[in-house]
Amino acid sequence: MGTAAEALVTTDLTVGGMTCAACVRRVEKRLGRLDGVTATVNLATGSARVSHPRGIEPAELVAAVEGAGYTAALPEPPERQKEAERGEPDDGSEGTRQERDRLVITALLSVPVLALSMVPAWQFRNWQWLCFALAAPVALWGAWPFHVRALRGLRHSAATMDTLVSLGVVASFSWSVYALFLGGAGEPGMTMPFTLLAAAPDGAAHLYLEAAVGVPLFVMAGRFLEARARHGTGAALRSLARLAVKEVAVRDDEGERLVPIEELRAGQVFVVRPGERVATDGEVVEGSSAVDLALVTGEGEPVEIGPGSPVVGGAVNAGGLLLVRATAVGADTRLARITRMVTDAQAGKARAQRLADSVSGVFVPVVLSLAVTALGFWLGAGADPQAAVTASVAVLVVACPCALGLATPTALMAATGRGAQLGVLVGGPRALEGLRHVDTVVLDKTGTLTTGHMTVARLTAAPDGPGREEVLRLAGAVEQGSEHPLGRAVVSYARRAAPDRPLPEVSDFTAVAGRGVRGRVDGRLVEVVAPDGELPEPLAAALRAAENTPHTPVLVRVDGVPAALVEVGDVVRAGSFRAVERLRRLGVEPVLATGDREAPAHSVAADLGIGTVHARCTPEDKAALVRRLREDGRRVAVVGDGINDAAALAGADLGIAMGSGTDVAIGAADVTLVRGDIEALADAVRLAGRTLRTVRANLVWAFGYNVVTVPLALVGLLNPMLAAVAMSVSSLLVVGNSLRLRAWQPSTAKGRRR
Repeated sequence: MGTAAEALVTTDLTVGGMTCAACVRRVEKRLGRLDGVTATVNLATGSARVSHPRGIEPAELVAAVEGAGYTAALPEPPERQKEAERGEPDDGSEGTRQERDRLVITALLSVPVLALSMVPAWQFRNWQWLCFALAAPVALWGAWPFHVRALRGLRHSAATMDTLVSLGVVASFSWSVYALFLGGAGEPGMTMPFTLLAAAPDGAAHLYLEAAVGVPLFVMAGRFLEARARHGTGAALRSLARLAVKEVAVRDDEGERLVPIEELRAGQVFVVRPGERVATDGEVVEGSSAVDLALVTGEGEPVEIGPGSPVVGGAVNAGGLLLVRATAVGADTRLARITRMVTDAQAGKARAQRLADSVSGVFVPVVLSLAVTALGFWLGAGADPQAAVTASVAVLVVACPCALGLATPTALMAATGRGAQLGVLVGGPRALEGLRHVDTVVLDKTGTLTTGHMTVARLTAAPDGPGREEVLRLAGAVEQGSEHPLGRAVVSYARRAAPDRPLPEVSDFTAVAGRGVRGRVDGRLVEVVAPDGELPEPLAAALRAAENTPHTPVLVRVDGVPAALVEVGDVVRAGSFRAVERLRRLGVEPVLATGDREAPAHSVAADLGIGTVHARCTPEDKAALVRRLREDGRRVAVVGDGINDAAALAGADLGIAMGSGTDVAIGAADVTLVRGDIEALADAVRLAGRTLRTVRANLVWAFGYNVVTVPLALVGLLNPMLAAVAMSVSSLLVVGNSLRLRAWQPSTAKGRRR
């Protein structure tokens, strides 16, 4: 075997021909037969995410799916994907047109049959033969896709929802043919009352042509509406894809030229005119403006930017002309990562859905057994044969595994799409379930509760050191390689202090998470670290003063000798107080854990009403704190934005990264707050609760519907045509309930969620 030791890769497949949860189960089982392969199949998106050893080629995966009786293909080439991302409608595809035309023609043929069969007063002489002439094309041609898929499943020893529909149509139409030609129902002047029950009036031959046309008509109409509704659940993802621009105006030595976005490279400068979208992630080189990030991050207010400001691809330039240097292109952009996270989230399954899929795996065979049992029981009890056939057909038609298969994926698609619009990226069902049950959240301070836009408040230089200007130049140079807000503040202050003097290059740069940075500048070892050890009196006095303020002091050492103490200040985010208060009302206890000193940590905690504070935490300390809380039975979430938070994020029940944070933090997190606002966390908790309630409601309906309607059909209390209506409506109700999440609006929590 040996595959367990092999590195696994992930391949996405587009799967065609699936119509119910039984199909999902079958595809997953067939792929799982390959050595080392696991698969998650999504009915709502018609896709499969397959994890497999490198030794297994994608063609083998496609062959396995086709061996189960379905179609499979690798994702479309980039050219076709770009067409889809640009919002070109797919309603004009050949397959879609054929399905729509088949539905329209079936409806035109079926409506007269339904009307004549259900309204005895309209039944004229030989009406039954007109109905037969109209019903025959429906039962054969209209229902042909059901028959084909049923036969395909039979060849692979599988039974799906199409098997039930096909058998129902064949049985009801065959009985009607018998009644017309051999049972006396073809006599001129024959009339037939309409009944909701599976009993024949006065023993006369009864036609079930209304069931033969009604079953395929209502199932086809239900699936058509269901597909349109499911298309709506992915609207947010498609709107994200449409934010990508097609062409970009690049400016270089040759002047300005328009090139396809695919040809743009990192480092090139491009033009963004007022009203245009920013082509890709970059940094403003020239110009000032305000950009609208609402469609990218959910941030409602335009953000003012200028030279040196970062911009996000997809944002709308609401003001002046901008020159932007591209810093990331293609799959590396923030918009691409957002789209990828939403797509990945929609590929997952909640625990409840896995249970539903397991049930669906045996659902159809059980229904077939019940239909045969009903037929035998009615005949054995001496009932009229047509009543027995009617009960059996009703059982076949009314059973619906479709709703089981759609219960979770449609809700998840709608919720993740809505979350993306609100600036909350949820990593999948596990993250949603984790958000719903979190009772403790460990919050970082800098960049999470505070803006992270820190500024240098004071610099105290040692009397016998290199001097204030030289120390600031050296410290700014070495901090150029740091991602921490403290470092960025020092760099910004150094550049403002000497705007005409560029900072020197740094070599041998090293960042120690939670401690500081070091490197060589002009041949000198420069360290910017947390204060420790013996300090000269001026620096010691400055440190004592800083410890009584919210400022954070950092020590600059040059060649191992303390040279200056820099005090850096930060401000609390505008929404942090509301966010902490909303979390508390939702039953979540906030805990502050920061690498900063006691004074600034307790100052921020007091401002926000946080009672539990852990200061001077190293990355190991944060991870240990999370571990202790979990050992105490807490369900812990961690919110952070830096490399020093990555270990705690990964060790928590749920990791939540600020979208403005580092790639390491985002990569270790289950949820990303794209809009960089801690208040989005409370929105995420409430959205998770609403989503899981929707999933539970969907599953209760899906299971409850079958528990109620199948027994009714068994005892002859359900007409096959009404059974077809009920079956179609059950799927539509599940999808419609999920679509309500698209309109969900965040609001202040009134009380505990539990």
